[in-house]
This record gives sequence, C-alpha cells and structure tokens, in this order.
Amino acid sequence: MPAANAASGRALAENPAIRRAVIPDAAPATTAGSWRDLRLRLISAAVLAPLGLLCLIDGGWILVAVTLLMMVGLAWEWAGLARVRPVSPAGIALLVWPGASLLLAVTYDWMAGLRLLAAGCLLGPMRGGGILVIGAAGLSLIRLSDFPGAGAASLLFVVLVVWSSDSLAYLVGRAIGGAKLAPRISPGKTRSGAAGGLLGAMLAGALVAGLASHGASPGSGILRGLLFGGLLGIAAQAGDLAESALKRRCGVKDSGRLIPGHGGLLDRLDGLIGAVPVAALLSLGCAPGQGFWQVRLSQFGLVDTGSAEAPPAGRLESWLNLTPATAALDNGARSGRSLRNTSE
Repeated sequence: MPAANAASGRALAENPAIRRAVIPDAAPATTAGSWRDLRLRLISAAVLAPLGLLCLIDGGWILVAVTLLMMVGLAWEWAGLARVRPVSPAGIALLVWPGASLLLAVTYDWMAGLRLLAAGCLLGPMRGGGILVIGAAGLSLIRLSDFPGAGAASLLFVVLVVWSSDSLAYLVGRAIGGAKLAPRISPGKTRSGAAGGLLGAMLAGALVAGLASHGASPGSGILRGLLFGGLLGIAAQAGDLAESALKRRCGVKDSGRLIPGHGGLLDRLDGLIGAVPVAALLSLGCAPGQGFWQVRLSQFGLVDTGSAEAPPAGRLESWLNLTPATAALDNGARSGRSLRNTSE
C-alpha cells in the first residue's frame, strides 16, 4: 500500500492540471486579470516615471542617494529570497555591503569600491551573488551617469531601451501569445513577447541615438542606436529571465509587494540590472562627450583599424583610475565630475 500511495502521489504531481493549480506562476491569466494588471502597471509607471526623470536630469548626489535607497530595497528583497533575517549578521552584511561599495567608489576611489564589492562573494553563492549583482548595477549606474559630457544621454538611452523592451514584450506577448520562451523558468513569457521586446529596445535606441546626433551623421547614429539598443534589449531580457529563475528556485511568484502591478523592486528593475552594467562596459571605449553607443570597437581589440593613433582618454585605464591622466578627465577622477562639482 505505501508503494501504491507513493506512485499515485507522483502521478498526481506530474499531472499538468494539478501543476497549474499548485504553481501560481504557471496558471494562465484571465483576460480581465491581465487588463487589471496592466492598469496597475500604468498607474505605477505614471507615479514613478517623473521621479526617475528628475533624478536622471539632476544627477549628482541626488541620483547617488536614490540609487543607495534602491540598493537597500533590492538587498532587503534578496535577503527574503535567500531566507536570511535582515537583523542577522548575514542579513546586515547583505543590506550594507553594496551601498558601502558605492559610497567608497564615489567618495574615495573606484578601484577600492570594486575590490570591496568583489570581496562580498566570500559570503557564499546566494548572499555573495546578491551583493555582486546589486552592487555592480549600482556602481555601473552612477559611473555611467558621471561620464563627461554624455552621462544624461547615456542614462536616458538605457532607461528608455529597458522600459520599451519591457512594455512591448508585455503587450505583444499578451496580444499574440504563442510558443513559450522558457517554460521551465517563466511559463508566462512567450517568444512573440521576446521579439516584441527586442523590437521596442531597438526602436528606442534608434530614437535616442538619432536625436543625440545633433544633425551630425544622424543615419550612423540611428544604425548604432538599433545595434546597441538591441544589445541592451537582450541584456535586459536576460536579467528578467535570471530573476525569474531565482524566484522559481526560491519558490515565490514575486520578489515583494512594494509596487502595485509590478511586485517588488527586483521584479521592476531586473531588466535595468541586466542592461546597465553592459552599457557601463561599453562606455569604457568612449572618449569624453560620447554616448556609449558611439564606442570605438577597436578599443576592445574587436576591430583592427591599422592605425597607430593614440587611444582617446576616458577608456578602461581612466575609468579604473589606473593612470594619472584621469585628473584631466573629470576634475578629479577619484570622486567623479558631477559629484565633485556639486560639492564645491
């Protein structure tokens, strides 16, 4: 009898109908529920978008402060996923470590901040992974915003690309449906939605890059916007899938309930967490005044130009403060251009 009961239990567990009833994420949403969820998303976006735009335009320490708050919120949700009490030593480390790395980077030295962030990996795969992911996104966001002459445009590019990718993926996926993209990770995501998200990212990138060209070779700017918008769109969707895999591993549907219609901060910012480090890495190949989509691929050894021309300032060595030339970049590279100027 026990063997028969066990076999019966396994059969029930493998039944698709039972699985849909037990696993909420796998259950198909009703049309009414979908549109109600869309209304909540639009209301939340209408409230949060102006605040985000204000931070992007002003930059400086306001953006740093908002980024620190978001990092604490993300770490709080990650602690919940990792089953770590926030008041425990491990929980406090998870909450404080990413923000401490960012503060060390912007007030003293970027390499010191990166080293402190990397040391967080010693806390183990789950807690250390949270520190690394959250910290890398925060440091990349601030460094990208502080790039001389192109910080605001670069941030606007990333934010619009990620937002367009997320919105078009949601709308196209709901309208068309079809084959699932990764049913074992996120049963709600479809291939049509992924294609729509990629298209939205490319169009947003082309729009920003074309407008930022200021009449100088707008065609080239649009082509680069399509290319790098698509690249960031892929990175954003990869971040979304990675967060879905994390939630499925932890047995939860949403990372939190902070934002109506979106879930938690991790649910809302997963695409940005995936895209902004890619944009920051691309900016290493740019000279001051260039958006990251204007990167010279030869700086990464991807294209052999055959030229003996000296590379422009503002690349990897300057970003990591490895040479004294950084002082010419941003009026004291240890604290950054806009951050230094706002305190003078």
